[in-house]
Amino acid sequence: MSLTVTEPERVRVRVHPLRAEVLRGFAPWAGLAVFLTVGALLGATADRWQGGWAETRTELHNVLLIVVPLAAAAGCWQGGREQRRRTEELWGTAARGPLARFLASALPVAAWVTAGYAAVAAGAMLATWPYARGDRPYLDLLPADAVAVAAAAVAGQVVGRLVAWRPAAPLLGVSGYVALGLSSWGETESAGRYLNPALPVPESVVAAAWQPVAAAVWMAGLAAASVLAYAARRRYTALLPLAAATAAGALLVQGGAGWWHTGPVGARQVCDTSTTPQICVSARYGELLPQVRTALAGVTGPLDGVRNLPVRFEDRPGEPRPDEAELPMLTPMGWSFVRGRLTDPEQYAWEAVMALQNRGDCEGPLDPRVSRADDAVQNLLAPSPAQGHFDELDADGDESARAELRERRAARARLASMDADERRTWLSAYFATAGDCDPDEVPAL
Repeated sequence: MSLTVTEPERVRVRVHPLRAEVLRGFAPWAGLAVFLTVGALLGATADRWQGGWAETRTELHNVLLIVVPLAAAAGCWQGGREQRRRTEELWGTAARGPLARFLASALPVAAWVTAGYAAVAAGAMLATWPYARGDRPYLDLLPADAVAVAAAAVAGQVVGRLVAWRPAAPLLGVSGYVALGLSSWGETESAGRYLNPALPVPESVVAAAWQPVAAAVWMAGLAAASVLAYAARRRYTALLPLAAATAAGALLVQGGAGWWHTGPVGARQVCDTSTTPQICVSARYGELLPQVRTALAGVTGPLDGVRNLPVRFEDRPGEPRPDEAELPMLTPMGWSFVRGRLTDPEQYAWEAVMALQNRGDCEGPLDPRVSRADDAVQNLLAPSPAQGHFDELDADGDESARAELRERRAARARLASMDADERRTWLSAYFATAGDCDPDEVPAL
């Protein structure tokens, strides 16, 4: 009896084509391109969003002006792959239907470019977390924005299948950027601009609950309709997603600006009532109040007991009320406020004093007596960081400039030499004339 040993049969491992497309080929590179592009754009502008949740949300949304055309160009390049390889006839003999073949090629690119955008969004949120000074993360637009990126990649692949031309992908990206840009920044307030997935969103507004849902259905419906019209066996099935996209688009156009409203947090003020005047900042930056109070300590301290002052500094858009003065603006972020810190407290305090004096409506140059009184008050409360420089220029100027400099310095010295009660009396009379341009009304020094 003989024992026959046979060679083990080779085990065939069938790899799904979708898995191969996801792990190899052009799709991962497209996702990396989106990740690096968006990361570079956000990194270059980090000063103006890192530290504010609303600013981060807005920056991640506005960058769709670049990401959506880039995703469409990536999909278009992938769609033209078979034509470049001259393998269209070979693919036509495959057992799978045209829709399955199309999705096997399109979905990996869409997934990778969306993942690239989502990775940058997550990184931006983490980068903002340590510096945020109030408010909360805004995630309402991110799902709809991710859908817009994926839909652009899928629709771009349809264009790549239909247009057998190598420059089609870059031209689609450029034309998409121009079209979105014109719709975003155009001077006309047309209702159709609300169909733009990259429509700029100000930091002060939030979307109504159904706006992101309608925006996602609008973009996804258009992409699905184009795919079914191109690759489905029963092309009339494209009517269903097209109808959904039309309904969502109609809602976006009809709702228009009404689907955006001022955030309740931004409209609320957080106040420190222990100072004179009181100091109020937007609740979005409530945790910044101690920094603002410290920066204005040299202003509010000497004003204790002074009459005719505004009740408070306020931090709201628009003109202040009659009993308020406008706090130097914390926004747009990137100037006086970067990564949760005031960048120049001295400049900030000087601007606050300028708001108290409020002589911006005076026509022509101020009378020298008024300007000397204003200069003395500024020097007492919060000297301008550039004051020394301008004094040096006047000292090196002609005789009239030197004489005016001597008068200003004398006025500063007289105000500084007053005792506390006398200074409070003079300041009370001075602030009673805030905004007045008549030199006979402003108390002299």
